[in-house]
Amino acid sequence: MKVAIVTDSNSGITPAQAEKMGITVIPMPFLINGEEYFEEVNLSQTEFYKLLAEDADVSTSQPNIYSVQEVWDKLLTEYDEIVHIPMSSGLSASCDTATNFAKEYNGKVQVVNNKRISITQKESVKDAVVLAAKGKTAKEIKDYLEETSMQASIYIMVNTLKYLKKGGRITPAAAVIGSMLNIKPVLQIQGAKLDKFCQVMSVPQAKKRMIEQLKKDITTRFSNQLKNGNLRIMIAHTNSEQKCLAFKAEADAALEELGVKVDYIDALSLSVSCHIGDGAIALSCCEYVKD
Repeated sequence: MKVAIVTDSNSGITPAQAEKMGITVIPMPFLINGEEYFEEVNLSQTEFYKLLAEDADVSTSQPNIYSVQEVWDKLLTEYDEIVHIPMSSGLSASCDTATNFAKEYNGKVQVVNNKRISITQKESVKDAVVLAAKGKTAKEIKDYLEETSMQASIYIMVNTLKYLKKGGRITPAAAVIGSMLNIKPVLQIQGAKLDKFCQVMSVPQAKKRMIEQLKKDITTRFSNQLKNGNLRIMIAHTNSEQKCLAFKAEADAALEELGVKVDYIDALSLSVSCHIGDGAIALSCCEYVKD
């Protein structure tokens, strides 16, 4: 069986990376000052952050389901089955919408709800590619990705409270007080939603808490993956690559006693950036499938 792998740009996979991986990425739409844009199609990360700095009105949306079906129909002329990996159902309705429409394809399209976004969603796509190469069916790949959905953690240090206030995650009063006190919230994604993890009074404290918590996760929740050598550690950011290089050195030094280090640095997808703004840094780990 030939199995096609499809995801969306919430995964952070660019068109160039998708071509190299042999997968299809559906661009997610953005509304900026009322106009529609697509990540890395007619809107680069640089352009996005420039508009954000200019206080543009930015929001996310889900793709037109008929354009998604167009992609499926085209792929099914070449492939036998499709594994479709959208962003977490807890963060967007696009997963549920795709799941409902996939029912019309008699099992040929398997929509995965593995509760991930951005860098961990990207890792799920990589896993799907490996599993497809090993001869797994679309249903087997879906089942594996959903069974291992919770084998991932992301901790995010937010640089500004502006976008959390805009999205209704904190009250305007809390945002004002937090900004005056220079409070740095640390958020977490473990499963379907973006939640508060802790709040501290400085960037160094936020970094320290993220590293401490990731070490705790590695030695508890991910102890088997650590032992088996199939644990991947990543740092991601919103428009803060240089800061991440210094943070990687800190994280690597702290993780050395566990015999692991950060595998790579990546940019968070713009769908996440819309809700947390620029200057954010994330530390993440997840289980992965060996080649």
